[in-house]
Amino acid sequence: MNIALLLSYDGTAFSGWQVQANGRSVQAALEGAVAAAFGRTVRVTGSGRTDAGVHAAGQVASFPLEGVNIAPERVADALNAHLPPDAKVLESRAAPEGFDACRSAKKKTYRYSVYFSRREHPLLERYAVRVGGSPDFARLRACAGLLEGEHDFAAFSSTGSSAKTTVRTVHSVEISPRAGGGGVPRADIDVCGNGFLYNMVRILAGALLGCGTGQLPLSAVEEALRTGRRDLLGKTMPAKGLTLLAVDYGFPLFCGNL
Repeated sequence: MNIALLLSYDGTAFSGWQVQANGRSVQAALEGAVAAAFGRTVRVTGSGRTDAGVHAAGQVASFPLEGVNIAPERVADALNAHLPPDAKVLESRAAPEGFDACRSAKKKTYRYSVYFSRREHPLLERYAVRVGGSPDFARLRACAGLLEGEHDFAAFSSTGSSAKTTVRTVHSVEISPRAGGGGVPRADIDVCGNGFLYNMVRILAGALLGCGTGQLPLSAVEEALRTGRRDLLGKTMPAKGLTLLAVDYGFPLFCGNL
């Protein structure tokens, strides 16, 4: 039986998704829960390797589960009994034969959350990044338009990427302003693409916010796309503002009955 999991986790205290020698990972927590619940040693595959500090509202994982008499829908409860408070399974289902949470993914959507304030707000700081100054949303959306489509995103990747090609398709970049607690202006940047390079969404967010606050001209983003020059863009934004929202497989994998 092939099991698919819909996961949510607070990435603050995790060193990322992937198992590593010296760090607490989401993958290791899940594999430990499988061993504790079912007495099986398996490799749990995630849709992608979120970095240290990155959160997930809709991460997807899969793993084989043989010789266990349990309804697939109850696997979530069995694992949650052994998972820490900051990582839980929202839903579990039997996956189609040959399904792989990583290789079968068609699109992923990430959200980068910011708030605009001169001072830090304790109730916002865990999941959003503070940006000083007032944003020009027209400029933000103009920059978003430049980033949509198929491009060579070499300039939007940090060193250390092992990707064979830096060409990616960004299906949409949506900027959503919203009111925050205490009247603090906030914005969510939702980026949907067929795949992302190392730190790509965080660098995209930095470029968008640089344009929106007048620190980066639109021409610099155009030049970066054309030349691949990382130095033309703004900084890589902090991990805590990034959340993996959803993974699309081209068919409904989960029922949504949480």
